[in-house]
Amino acid sequence: MEETHNHDTDYPMAANVYFTRDISPAGLMRVYEALGARPQGKVAVKLSSGEGGNTHYLQPALIKDLVQHLNGTIVECNTAYPGTRDVSEHHWQTIKDHGFLDIAPCDIQDEEGEITIPVEGGKRITGDIVGSHFPNYDYYAVLSHFKGHMMGGFGGALKNISIGMASSNGKKRLHSGQDEILPNPFSGDQDSFLEAMAEAATAVFNALKGNMLFINVMNNLSVDCDCDGNPHPPVMADIGICASLDPVAVDQACVDMVYVSHDNKEPLIERIESRHGIHTIEHAVEMGLGSRDYHLIDLDHR
Repeated sequence: MEETHNHDTDYPMAANVYFTRDISPAGLMRVYEALGARPQGKVAVKLSSGEGGNTHYLQPALIKDLVQHLNGTIVECNTAYPGTRDVSEHHWQTIKDHGFLDIAPCDIQDEEGEITIPVEGGKRITGDIVGSHFPNYDYYAVLSHFKGHMMGGFGGALKNISIGMASSNGKKRLHSGQDEILPNPFSGDQDSFLEAMAEAATAVFNALKGNMLFINVMNNLSVDCDCDGNPHPPVMADIGICASLDPVAVDQACVDMVYVSHDNKEPLIERIESRHGIHTIEHAVEMGLGSRDYHLIDLDHR
Protein backbone atom coordinates (compact mmCIF):
# COMPACT_ATOMS: atom_id res chain seq x y z
CA MET A 1 0.00 0.00 0.00
CA GLU A 2 1.38 3.39 -0.99
CA GLU A 3 0.36 6.80 0.33
CA THR A 4 1.62 10.19 -0.80
CA HIS A 5 2.39 12.83 1.83
CA ASN A 6 2.87 16.39 0.64
CA HIS A 7 4.59 18.97 2.86
CA ASP A 8 6.37 20.98 0.18
CA THR A 9 5.71 22.29 -3.30
CA ASP A 10 8.25 19.96 -4.90
CA TYR A 11 5.87 17.00 -5.12
CA PRO A 12 7.57 15.47 -8.20
CA MET A 13 10.71 15.07 -6.09
CA ALA A 14 8.95 13.04 -3.43
CA ALA A 15 11.12 10.27 -1.99
CA ASN A 16 10.12 6.71 -1.26
CA VAL A 17 9.88 5.83 2.43
CA TYR A 18 9.43 2.13 3.19
CA PHE A 19 7.64 1.11 6.37
CA THR A 20 7.06 -2.02 8.40
CA ARG A 21 5.55 -2.50 11.85
CA ASP A 22 7.82 -5.50 12.35
CA ILE A 23 10.59 -4.32 14.68
CA SER A 24 12.78 -7.42 14.41
CA PRO A 25 15.96 -8.48 12.63
CA ALA A 26 13.76 -9.72 9.76
CA GLY A 27 11.85 -6.45 9.62
CA LEU A 28 15.10 -4.50 9.50
CA MET A 29 16.36 -6.66 6.63
CA ARG A 30 13.05 -6.22 4.82
CA VAL A 31 13.15 -2.42 4.76
CA TYR A 32 16.82 -2.51 3.78
CA GLU A 33 16.11 -4.81 0.85
CA ALA A 34 13.15 -2.64 -0.22
CA LEU A 35 15.52 0.31 -0.62
CA GLY A 36 17.35 -1.45 -3.42
CA ALA A 37 20.63 0.06 -2.20
CA ARG A 38 23.83 -1.63 -3.25
CA PRO A 39 26.57 -0.37 -0.92
CA GLN A 40 30.04 -0.67 -2.47
CA GLY A 41 33.44 -0.64 -0.85
CA LYS A 42 34.01 -0.24 2.88
CA VAL A 43 30.70 0.24 4.69
CA ALA A 44 30.28 2.18 7.93
CA VAL A 45 27.19 1.66 10.08
CA LYS A 46 26.52 4.87 12.00
CA LEU A 47 24.48 4.48 15.18
CA SER A 48 24.38 5.70 18.76
CA SER A 49 26.23 3.41 21.11
CA GLY A 50 24.05 4.74 23.96
CA GLU A 51 25.11 6.43 27.17
CA GLY A 52 25.90 4.12 30.08
CA GLY A 53 22.69 3.48 32.02
CA ASN A 54 20.53 3.89 28.91
CA THR A 55 18.77 0.80 27.54
CA HIS A 56 16.81 2.40 24.68
CA TYR A 57 19.60 2.39 22.06
CA LEU A 58 19.32 -0.01 19.12
CA GLN A 59 20.17 -3.41 20.53
CA PRO A 60 22.92 -5.54 18.94
CA ALA A 61 20.49 -8.47 18.66
CA LEU A 62 18.17 -6.32 16.51
CA ILE A 63 20.80 -4.97 14.12
CA LYS A 64 23.28 -7.87 13.96
CA ASP A 65 21.92 -9.52 10.81
CA LEU A 66 21.90 -6.29 8.82
CA VAL A 67 25.30 -5.10 10.04
CA GLN A 68 26.89 -8.44 9.18
CA HIS A 69 25.09 -8.59 5.81
CA LEU A 70 26.72 -5.25 5.01
CA ASN A 71 30.07 -6.46 6.37
CA GLY A 72 29.88 -3.14 8.18
CA THR A 73 32.03 -1.40 10.76
CA ILE A 74 30.04 0.31 13.51
CA VAL A 75 31.19 3.94 13.79
CA GLU A 76 30.72 6.55 16.49
CA CYS A 77 32.28 9.76 17.81
CA ASN A 78 32.94 10.96 21.34
CA THR A 79 30.44 13.20 23.12
CA ALA A 80 30.76 16.85 24.08
CA TYR A 81 29.50 16.41 27.66
CA PRO A 82 30.87 14.46 30.65
CA GLY A 83 29.68 10.87 30.79
CA THR A 84 30.55 7.35 29.69
CA ARG A 85 31.44 8.33 26.10
CA ASP A 86 33.27 11.65 26.45
CA VAL A 87 36.77 10.25 25.92
CA SER A 88 37.76 7.25 23.85
CA GLU A 89 38.83 5.11 26.81
CA HIS A 90 35.39 5.41 28.44
CA HIS A 91 33.60 5.17 25.10
CA TRP A 92 35.30 1.89 24.17
CA GLN A 93 34.19 0.42 27.48
CA THR A 94 30.59 1.54 26.83
CA ILE A 95 30.67 0.09 23.31
CA LYS A 96 31.90 -3.20 24.79
CA ASP A 97 29.40 -3.16 27.67
CA HIS A 98 26.52 -2.56 25.26
CA GLY A 99 27.49 -5.56 23.14
CA PHE A 100 28.46 -3.91 19.87
CA LEU A 101 31.94 -5.46 19.72
CA ASP A 102 30.26 -8.87 19.83
CA ILE A 103 28.62 -8.33 16.43
CA ALA A 104 31.04 -6.22 14.36
CA PRO A 105 34.27 -4.24 14.35
CA CYS A 106 33.83 -0.74 15.80
CA ASP A 107 35.56 2.57 15.16
CA ILE A 108 35.55 5.76 17.25
CA GLN A 109 36.14 8.12 14.37
CA ASP A 110 37.61 11.05 16.31
CA GLU A 111 39.94 8.90 18.44
CA GLU A 112 42.95 10.02 16.39
CA GLY A 113 41.85 13.56 15.64
CA GLU A 114 39.40 15.46 13.48
CA ILE A 115 39.01 17.07 10.08
CA THR A 116 36.72 19.78 8.76
CA ILE A 117 34.49 19.21 5.74
CA PRO A 118 33.04 22.22 3.92
CA VAL A 119 29.49 23.50 4.35
CA GLU A 120 28.31 25.08 1.10
CA GLY A 121 25.54 27.68 1.25
CA GLY A 122 25.00 27.62 4.99
CA LYS A 123 24.17 30.62 7.13
CA ARG A 124 25.45 29.31 10.49
CA ILE A 125 28.64 27.34 9.87
CA THR A 126 31.22 27.19 7.09
CA GLY A 127 32.59 23.79 8.07
CA ASP A 128 31.56 20.64 9.91
CA ILE A 129 34.17 19.10 12.22
CA VAL A 130 34.09 15.29 11.97
CA GLY A 131 36.38 12.48 13.05
CA SER A 132 39.59 11.97 11.09
CA HIS A 133 38.42 8.44 10.21
CA PHE A 134 35.33 9.78 8.40
CA PRO A 135 36.87 9.49 4.89
CA ASN A 136 37.98 5.89 5.51
CA TYR A 137 34.59 4.57 4.39
CA ASP A 138 32.93 4.50 0.98
CA TYR A 139 29.32 4.14 2.14
CA TYR A 140 27.38 4.94 5.31
CA ALA A 141 24.35 2.97 6.45
CA VAL A 142 22.73 5.21 9.05
CA LEU A 143 20.73 3.33 11.70
CA SER A 144 18.88 5.77 13.92
CA HIS A 145 16.71 5.24 16.95
CA PHE A 146 13.91 7.76 16.43
CA LYS A 147 12.85 9.35 19.74
CA GLY A 148 12.65 12.68 21.51
CA HIS A 149 15.67 14.80 22.37
CA MET A 150 16.31 17.25 25.19
CA MET A 151 17.69 19.94 22.87
CA GLY A 152 16.78 18.97 19.31
CA GLY A 153 13.16 18.08 20.04
CA PHE A 154 13.59 14.77 18.27
CA GLY A 155 16.46 12.66 17.05
CA GLY A 156 16.48 10.69 13.80
CA ALA A 157 18.56 10.48 10.66
CA LEU A 158 19.41 14.21 10.47
CA LYS A 159 20.67 14.32 14.04
CA ASN A 160 22.60 11.08 13.59
CA ILE A 161 24.61 12.43 10.65
CA SER A 162 25.13 15.90 12.12
CA ILE A 163 25.64 15.85 15.90
CA GLY A 164 26.22 12.10 15.72
CA MET A 165 28.92 12.26 13.07
CA ALA A 166 30.62 15.33 14.52
CA SER A 167 33.72 15.02 16.68
CA SER A 168 33.54 16.23 20.26
CA ASN A 169 34.63 19.71 19.08
CA GLY A 170 32.26 19.47 16.14
CA LYS A 171 29.36 18.83 18.52
CA LYS A 172 30.32 21.95 20.47
CA ARG A 173 30.40 23.99 17.25
CA LEU A 174 26.92 22.79 16.23
CA HIS A 175 25.47 23.49 19.65
CA SER A 176 27.03 26.96 19.48
CA GLY A 177 25.15 27.53 16.21
CA GLN A 178 28.16 29.26 14.67
CA ASP A 179 31.78 28.64 13.65
CA GLU A 180 33.12 30.09 16.89
CA ILE A 181 32.59 27.68 19.78
CA LEU A 182 30.95 29.43 22.71
CA PRO A 183 32.42 29.15 26.25
CA ASN A 184 29.22 27.27 27.07
CA PRO A 185 28.25 25.68 23.75
CA PHE A 186 24.91 24.55 25.12
CA SER A 187 23.82 28.16 25.72
CA GLY A 188 23.55 29.08 22.04
CA ASP A 189 20.45 30.29 20.18
CA GLN A 190 18.04 27.39 19.64
CA ASP A 191 17.16 27.96 15.98
CA SER A 192 20.83 28.59 15.15
CA PHE A 193 21.65 25.20 16.69
CA LEU A 194 18.94 23.47 14.66
CA GLU A 195 20.09 25.19 11.47
CA ALA A 196 23.72 24.26 12.15
CA MET A 197 22.62 20.63 12.49
CA ALA A 198 20.87 20.75 9.12
CA GLU A 199 23.94 22.34 7.53
CA ALA A 200 26.27 19.72 9.02
CA ALA A 201 23.99 16.92 7.82
CA THR A 202 24.09 18.40 4.32
CA ALA A 203 27.89 18.64 4.43
CA VAL A 204 28.17 14.97 5.36
CA PHE A 205 25.76 13.87 2.62
CA ASN A 206 27.55 15.96 0.01
CA ALA A 207 31.01 14.77 1.10
CA LEU A 208 29.84 11.20 0.58
CA LYS A 209 28.18 12.08 -2.75
CA GLY A 210 24.97 10.60 -1.41
CA ASN A 211 26.44 7.15 -0.79
CA MET A 212 24.18 6.69 2.23
CA LEU A 213 20.98 4.97 3.34
CA PHE A 214 18.80 5.82 6.31
CA ILE A 215 16.80 3.53 8.58
CA ASN A 216 14.86 4.91 11.55
CA VAL A 217 13.62 2.49 14.20
CA MET A 218 10.60 3.85 16.08
CA ASN A 219 10.71 1.90 19.35
CA ASN A 220 11.27 2.89 22.99
CA LEU A 221 9.74 6.27 22.12
CA SER A 222 11.00 8.25 25.10
CA VAL A 223 11.04 12.05 25.08
CA ASP A 224 14.76 11.71 25.86
CA CYS A 225 17.72 10.74 23.71
CA ASP A 226 19.97 7.69 23.95
CA CYS A 227 22.64 10.19 25.09
CA ASP A 228 20.73 10.45 28.39
CA GLY A 229 21.90 7.95 30.99
CA ASN A 230 18.60 8.19 32.86
CA PRO A 231 15.91 8.81 30.21
CA HIS A 232 12.19 9.12 30.82
CA PRO A 233 10.46 5.80 30.23
CA PRO A 234 8.54 5.54 26.92
CA VAL A 235 4.86 6.40 27.25
CA MET A 236 3.68 5.46 23.76
CA ALA A 237 3.76 2.15 21.95
CA ASP A 238 6.38 1.18 19.40
CA ILE A 239 5.44 2.14 15.82
CA GLY A 240 7.78 0.41 13.37
CA ILE A 241 10.74 0.94 11.05
CA CYS A 242 11.07 3.52 8.25
CA ALA A 243 13.76 3.51 5.57
CA SER A 244 14.70 5.87 2.75
CA LEU A 245 17.58 7.16 0.70
CA ASP A 246 16.42 10.68 1.70
CA PRO A 247 17.20 11.66 5.32
CA VAL A 248 14.69 14.51 5.28
CA ALA A 249 11.85 12.32 4.07
CA VAL A 250 12.52 9.53 6.56
CA ASP A 251 12.55 11.95 9.50
CA GLN A 252 9.42 13.73 8.25
CA ALA A 253 7.62 10.39 7.92
CA CYS A 254 8.50 9.47 11.50
CA VAL A 255 7.32 12.84 12.82
CA ASP A 256 4.07 12.41 10.90
CA MET A 257 3.56 8.95 12.37
CA VAL A 258 3.88 10.32 15.88
CA TYR A 259 1.28 12.99 15.14
CA VAL A 260 -1.26 10.55 13.69
CA SER A 261 -0.73 7.92 16.38
CA HIS A 262 -3.74 7.09 18.55
CA ASP A 263 -1.46 6.29 21.46
CA ASN A 264 -0.16 8.58 24.23
CA LYS A 265 1.68 10.90 21.83
CA GLU A 266 1.28 14.22 23.67
CA PRO A 267 4.55 14.13 25.67
CA LEU A 268 6.64 13.46 22.57
CA ILE A 269 4.78 16.08 20.52
CA GLU A 270 5.27 18.60 23.33
CA ARG A 271 9.01 17.84 23.34
CA ILE A 272 9.24 18.30 19.56
CA GLU A 273 7.21 21.52 19.48
CA SER A 274 8.74 23.14 22.57
CA ARG A 275 12.19 22.82 20.98
CA HIS A 276 10.96 23.85 17.49
CA GLY A 277 12.33 20.51 16.32
CA ILE A 278 10.68 20.61 12.90
CA HIS A 279 12.95 23.53 12.01
CA THR A 280 15.88 21.14 11.46
CA ILE A 281 13.83 19.51 8.71
CA GLU A 282 12.77 22.90 7.31
CA HIS A 283 16.35 24.14 7.04
CA ALA A 284 17.56 20.83 5.59
CA VAL A 285 15.06 21.40 2.77
CA GLU A 286 16.40 24.94 2.32
CA MET A 287 19.91 23.45 2.09
CA GLY A 288 18.73 21.11 -0.69
CA LEU A 289 19.37 17.97 1.35
CA GLY A 290 16.02 16.32 0.64
CA SER A 291 12.25 16.62 0.43
CA ARG A 292 9.50 16.67 3.03
CA ASP A 293 7.23 15.12 0.39
CA TYR A 294 7.31 11.36 0.32
CA HIS A 295 5.55 8.23 -0.85
CA LEU A 296 5.00 5.96 2.15
CA ILE A 297 5.16 2.35 0.99
CA ASP A 298 3.66 0.01 3.59
CA LEU A 299 5.53 -3.29 3.22
CA ASP A 300 3.03 -5.07 5.49
CA HIS A 301 0.16 -4.50 3.04
CA ARG A 302 1.57 -5.22 -0.39
